[in-house]
Amino acid sequence: MFFRRLREGLHGVRQRWSGGLSALFSGKTTDAAFWDRLEELLIGGDVGVDLSLRYVDALKKEAGAKGLSSPEQLLPLFEEMMVSQLSAIPLMGEPVTLKKGELTVLVFVGVNGSGKTTTAGKLAFQWTKDGYDVLLAAADTFRAAAIDQLQVWGDRAGVRVVAQQQGSDAAAVVYDALQAARASGAEALVIDTAGRLHSKHNLMEELGKMYRVLERERGDARLEVLLVLDAVMGQNGLAQAETFNGVFPLSGIVLSKYDNTAKGGILLAIADSLKIPVRYVGLGEGAEDLRPFEAGEFIRALLEADDPSKA
Repeated sequence: MFFRRLREGLHGVRQRWSGGLSALFSGKTTDAAFWDRLEELLIGGDVGVDLSLRYVDALKKEAGAKGLSSPEQLLPLFEEMMVSQLSAIPLMGEPVTLKKGELTVLVFVGVNGSGKTTTAGKLAFQWTKDGYDVLLAAADTFRAAAIDQLQVWGDRAGVRVVAQQQGSDAAAVVYDALQAARASGAEALVIDTAGRLHSKHNLMEELGKMYRVLERERGDARLEVLLVLDAVMGQNGLAQAETFNGVFPLSGIVLSKYDNTAKGGILLAIADSLKIPVRYVGLGEGAEDLRPFEAGEFIRALLEADDPSKA
């Protein structure tokens, strides 16, 4: 079911990117035009220039070493190459796990509109359903709507939300939430943060202050920081990952809103450049629509031609 929905979600990507790849690998020869077109399609799919060139060179070498001259024979090698690159990153596709009686602090960061608040609510809902004691913290004090939205998720999951008034000190919210989590014996503290543009200095300062509070006060609680990336961002997603990682060291990425506007190659670029694992992928608004990322499933869904029999 999820694989079918993933394929549907990636339909637009296949039409623009792997639709061209499918046509290319259905050709008759691997001449110079083939390799030029492959490079062009990869760069157009937001894989990045450097990685695209390395993919092409590696595939050329594999073709030569195995004596393959048919483009159709190269497609499985190409798929394996991308899956291997993603799978080699530690924790790729590994969800954040909780332990009974131990506190895990999970911070969501990212720009406005990326889906942080929704993702925080979905995970809190899932964990509560699994029998864990969860607390939510509304540290996006810049937008009143974010506090209200998180409260809706808290009500839905039966989870307490620690919040203050709009404009309050976000680091103070984090401090209060951490004390409340300890006092109540919570096993997860899920923190939603503000997301003004990643280039804005004041947001980075705010996040840095929160990070210092958590490092100073969390004790033996485990800290996980997930960047929520809207899949439409393309290469700008790489810039976001670099910026946030410099302030709040990331332990993973959530790829949200993976619909037909997405640019699939950015995952490959982030994995190659920053070695940050993709932990979850989101496909919709429901709590069940947040799932652990699976590299092989993702690449197959991205590259397969649209075939109604596979839906």
